[in-house]
Amino acid sequence: MSTLTVRLATSGDIEAILQIYNQGIEDRIATLETEVKDLAYMEKWFQEHHTRYAVLAAVLNAEVVGWASLNPYSHRCAYSGVADLSVYIDRKSRGQGIGTSLLLALDSTAKKNRFHKIVLYTFPFNQNGQGLYRKMGYREVGVLEKQGVMDNKYIDVMVMEKML
Repeated sequence: MSTLTVRLATSGDIEAILQIYNQGIEDRIATLETEVKDLAYMEKWFQEHHTRYAVLAAVLNAEVVGWASLNPYSHRCAYSGVADLSVYIDRKSRGQGIGTSLLLALDSTAKKNRFHKIVLYTFPFNQNGQGLYRKMGYREVGVLEKQGVMDNKYIDVMVMEKML
């Protein structure tokens, strides 16, 4: 029987994190980023995610199948208790409860790291993502109309939040 574990990501996970992130970019369902990233980009990103801004890896059969991170919401000290989150699951592993496991672990990590609230941004058309977030206690705050551009079209972005 396979057991999923969620742990702090290590530098040895960066290539898998990059691959999964690039899938999210290619699939156009989780980020406004449109250009796939390279290893140098992800290594720099990973180095910026220490201390309070943790990166978690979901591991199944010794393979990273998903990851989540706490990200800075704002550089202003008034928002030091608020984190933004990212969650990405490998294509072949979506819909298997990995996102739930990552979000549970992320909540615990956020509380331990003195955050009182997590916010996220999702596309209004990403019904699977919204279902997961709602199940995990997030509520819709509102929709930012024409917030970004993807594939030469304006894209709305939904804001969700969870109080810890």
